[in-house]
Amino acid sequence: MDLELMINSLPKLLNAAVITLKLLSVSLIIGLFIGLFFAILRLNRNIYINRFAYGYSYVFRGTPLLVQIYLIYFGLGSIKAIRESFLWIILKEPFWCGVLALTINTIAYGSEIFRGGIQSVSKGQIESGKSLGFNKFGIYRRIVFPIALRQVLPTYGNELILMVKATSLVSLTTYMEMTGIARKIMAKTFAPVEAFVAAGIFYLLLNFMMVQLVKYLEWKYNPHLRLKN
Repeated sequence: MDLELMINSLPKLLNAAVITLKLLSVSLIIGLFIGLFFAILRLNRNIYINRFAYGYSYVFRGTPLLVQIYLIYFGLGSIKAIRESFLWIILKEPFWCGVLALTINTIAYGSEIFRGGIQSVSKGQIESGKSLGFNKFGIYRRIVFPIALRQVLPTYGNELILMVKATSLVSLTTYMEMTGIARKIMAKTFAPVEAFVAAGIFYLLLNFMMVQLVKYLEWKYNPHLRLKN
């Protein structure tokens, strides 16, 4: 293994890691809020709203992310009506195609995670909120959401890790994130091991950061579970 080549590749991969982090953060922030919204739709008593949210989750969890990326990046661009519409301003950019694919995917998984968290809130806690005079919005804002988010932190942490790894698939478009840069280095140097080991180190680092973030949030928002010294 050529250590010098790996070391020389680190600056390029570091810049690519920043680009990957940008792609990841935009997708996760959008997916978090829309995922919460779809979780509420999944619990709606209206059968049509409920089935719509369930169908969305079923379709995007049941199909590979790679297929979704190809359909968005290559498929939508082949439709003349889209190329001539205002949507083409966004969809012609590989970054936004990647954001769209990752976002719709994490919404599907996130909605199911948040649904489980909301359903884990006991009826007694909701009844306590009603007895204090909270309306439905107040119960969700002050009781249901805070409890549910604390409950789903470990599970959603796994989704964050999966999203970090999923960003590598966006390189199959023309977007040059870490895996794309690693492939470019490999094409120039004919050294796949060194290029992808260096890229793997950065992916491990990003996932380490995600794990530490989730641990910090668990420590902050679950004080009753902290170990006593």
